[in-house]
Amino acid sequence: MVTFSAVVRPMVSHLQRQLVSQAKRHRITPVRRCNLTACSSKYVLSQMHPMWQGPLAVPGGDRQSPIDIIVQRSIIDSELKPLVTEYDPHTCQQIWNNGYSFLVEYDDTTDKSTLKGGPLQDKFRLCQFHFHWGETNAWGSEHTVDRRLFPAELHLVHWNSDKYSLFEEAVMEDNGLAVIGVFLKVGKRHEGLQKLVDALPAIRHKDSVVEFTRFDPGCLLPSNIEDYWTYHGSLTTPPLTESVTWIILKQHIEVSHDQLAVFRSLLFTSAEEEVQKSMVNNFRVQQPLRGRTVRSSFTPFLHEATSAEGDKHNY
Repeated sequence: MVTFSAVVRPMVSHLQRQLVSQAKRHRITPVRRCNLTACSSKYVLSQMHPMWQGPLAVPGGDRQSPIDIIVQRSIIDSELKPLVTEYDPHTCQQIWNNGYSFLVEYDDTTDKSTLKGGPLQDKFRLCQFHFHWGETNAWGSEHTVDRRLFPAELHLVHWNSDKYSLFEEAVMEDNGLAVIGVFLKVGKRHEGLQKLVDALPAIRHKDSVVEFTRFDPGCLLPSNIEDYWTYHGSLTTPPLTESVTWIILKQHIEVSHDQLAVFRSLLFTSAEEEVQKSMVNNFRVQQPLRGRTVRSSFTPFLHEATSAEGDKHNY
């Protein structure tokens, strides 16, 4: 369990109450305030969300996310198992523009869509997935690999249903969440993603919610999910709790420039606001590793490390 100081604990309790209160107002599933920022302090971005324009209180503070994954410093762990995903498309319920990203939300009242294996000892239920992206294809990903930036990053958010009874409980506790991260690269059109892209104009403004059913999130995973990095980290939006086991897949997926352009057509703002702000650069700057270990499920070959070193200069 994450230990909070006497000063921070009341703030966290207040945030938890807010989560529950928002859940009661949301018409189908609870509001999932998690993982909705990405990083790269290498660039001074021209537009930042108001969330990041002032200081934020950080509970704990030594296991914050996102981070840069340095391939040659990652530790090969032969004990890491293959990931096992079992997703039921019928649990998909809706898409919601929460004013920071868009969330595709799933019914998580039963173990119908789950993640296990990998670094996890327990079973985790899928509650939602979302993306982070930049205003151009030069940046946008939450994490980086040897400082290499990607245009966008997918996060599939799961909570520990073996230890906890609600997402709102799991999000505040150690070993509460497991998030799969997938890098997006610009290339050919992603056929599986297109159904989602076609639905996005209906949630262009903040607080828009539309029904979205029978979407299999497994179609967004690359063909190889056995090679990954994992580390202990945090949510990347308030309350920034250090409850996340991150699983960052080595293999990326390809999406077209036009598909990413639809992401960028969304707005941070509601229809009533006079000044409309494009939904871009929805990320948090990278955080220090602070002695943590990044483990890998695979053995990186020398030419792969060399290639990554060369690629980073192209971003």
